[in-house]
Amino acid sequence: MNIVIFAGGVGSRLWPLSRKNTPKQFENILGDKSTLQLAADRLQPDFPWDHLYVSTGKTYVETVRKQLSNIPSHHVIGEPMMRDVGPAVGLMAGILNKKSPDEPMAILWSDHLVKREEHFRKILKTAGELIEKDPNKIIFVSQKPRFASENLGWINYGDEVFKKNDVSFHSFTGFKYRPDKETAQKYFTSGHHAWNLGYFVTTPRFLWNLYEQFVPHVFDGLMKIADSWQTDSFEKVLGEVYPTLEKIHFDNAILENLDPKDSLVISENIEWSDIGAWEALKEALEENREENVTRGNVLVESSRDSLLFNYTDQLVVGIDMDDMVVVNTGDVLLVCPKTSVPKIKKLVESLNGTSHEHLV
Repeated sequence: MNIVIFAGGVGSRLWPLSRKNTPKQFENILGDKSTLQLAADRLQPDFPWDHLYVSTGKTYVETVRKQLSNIPSHHVIGEPMMRDVGPAVGLMAGILNKKSPDEPMAILWSDHLVKREEHFRKILKTAGELIEKDPNKIIFVSQKPRFASENLGWINYGDEVFKKNDVSFHSFTGFKYRPDKETAQKYFTSGHHAWNLGYFVTTPRFLWNLYEQFVPHVFDGLMKIADSWQTDSFEKVLGEVYPTLEKIHFDNAILENLDPKDSLVISENIEWSDIGAWEALKEALEENREENVTRGNVLVESSRDSLLFNYTDQLVVGIDMDDMVVVNTGDVLLVCPKTSVPKIKKLVESLNGTSHEHLV
């Protein structure tokens, strides 16, 4: 199986730590390794390094190669311009379709935490075994929900179709991105909804055919790029054609048009967390919702359910704080309620063209 890890986002929801020049996936948020390194490490030893690919921005290619030196250098693909997830996934599908069209491929992301790593690898291998027998399928890997999240996407699945290696495969019935509070609560208690991780297993040929069928205008450009893969003209063609592709999300381009019978869903507890935003990082690291999560030189008194990260030598003190986020990077001090974290992205965008643009 070939595995593609996507590591191209700026990560503005983790600002001020994550910025254009230092995106979150390259930062040591959880320890002495970046989330990109952790994403690759958790695949070992079951998936060889030469079967791993990374899709990132052109600016970050050398950073990826340095952090993941075991991956062949030409397996790191740098998009010359961000065109959303639709073209990004399509580009990797086209490359792998040229290399090994019927070998299973998995799509993963670089800014997540998975604690049950061995179980996760078993799920990927089991999904790959199924795809080898039925290559015209997409298998979505989802997380059994721990709470009624309004900030995540959800996947709706039906009855169990079959079981293999103690992994259950269910029919697929639909998606919902960031439901309201009432809907999220219904999903949480339904027993037929899970958090959608953006992880899936399929074959390059099947995915490539879906692009040709559903977004032919994008497919034509991707075809030109894929045809130049592993030739001297690849970087030139990529630089000329990719920026002209329509900016479209993968969900809109492919998933909304997908026939449900061509999909299956795995809903398992892999102890997954999205650590792409401060409140999500807090949830991933906490033992319970009441405790505070801290890093660095921090002192907290009479406070609960707060995150305080200090990246300076200065002491940060919090008193009588509930449900708060405090992040000190030296040149920026962020203080806000956890519920206001979704507003960070818009604030960061508003700094462009101002005297604070260098902080973006």
